[in-house]
Amino acid sequence: MGRNGYLAMKTDPATQDLINSDIDELKIAAKRLINHATKLGGLGFGTSFLKWVASFAAIYLLILDRTNWRTNMLTSLLVPYIFFSLPTVLFRFFRGEVGRWIAFIAIVLRLFIPRHFPDWLEMPASLILLLVVAPSFFADTLRDSWVNLLICLIIACYLLQEHIRASGGFRNSFTQTHGISNTVGLIVLLVYPVWALIIHFL
Repeated sequence: MGRNGYLAMKTDPATQDLINSDIDELKIAAKRLINHATKLGGLGFGTSFLKWVASFAAIYLLILDRTNWRTNMLTSLLVPYIFFSLPTVLFRFFRGEVGRWIAFIAIVLRLFIPRHFPDWLEMPASLILLLVVAPSFFADTLRDSWVNLLICLIIACYLLQEHIRASGGFRNSFTQTHGISNTVGLIVLLVYPVWALIIHFL
């Protein structure tokens, strides 16, 4: 009796109409969101937003790898990814006087007090050093062209496929410890350059 009631409720036309109307309202809301986003800043706003998200996802993955997500992947590739995807405001900030002081302190600690320089600080220090000393060809010319997007895309594809292979498949990459956050972070790293390349060539 209970099972028949359940089946009757599942195929009830009134319930089906309610679900269809809810789906229609979601479609209308999505169209309004897209219209408002394009009015706000066009497709460039989406690219800028994805750039910020991808940069912070790469920084998060770099910190996670240096602290408790030890893998055999070449996660040092996150350093050039961050270099090329870091938003201009942050890039100029760390390339300026602040970055020079951070790099100077990191080098002094590493050279003269190596026992007090933790291993997990090596990659962030390398990133700051790269930001400070990179020639203008890399810092200005390549960062402002589509080549940096291609480099970010290659790095993201490599890291994602290595993570999936190490996890034993795409489905397993979501079930391991820290699996969801790592996989989502790597997917975000992939989405930004794909989106930016599509916008660039449109």
